[in-house]
Amino acid sequence: MDISEHLSFFASLYKVDENSTLNMWFLYLTIFGLSILVYKLGFAQKLPILKSVIIYLFLGFGCTLLTFLAIFLPITEGLVVAALILIIYKIRLYQSKKQSVPPVE
Repeated sequence: MDISEHLSFFASLYKVDENSTLNMWFLYLTIFGLSILVYKLGFAQKLPILKSVIIYLFLGFGCTLLTFLAIFLPITEGLVVAALILIIYKIRLYQSKKQSVPPVE
């Protein structure tokens, strides 16, 4: 039985079964980038710089665990879907705010 049949889409896209060290870093950076995007679009607030650094450190630590899970589970794909939903939400929110503002005379 071939292990590449059970890989998630992004794990097979990055070919983590062939060059595991380098390609696992690519998978980690993809998950970390998508996690930052989802955090910024959905949950981020204005924080002091030190608190932001701490949040991103813990986010990076959590993405390490998610990277190992993302080899066989659709973690990255879920982050892509979450990012797309939040992007659509932000666009629609911006459009509704733009339409509801009365013109200044």
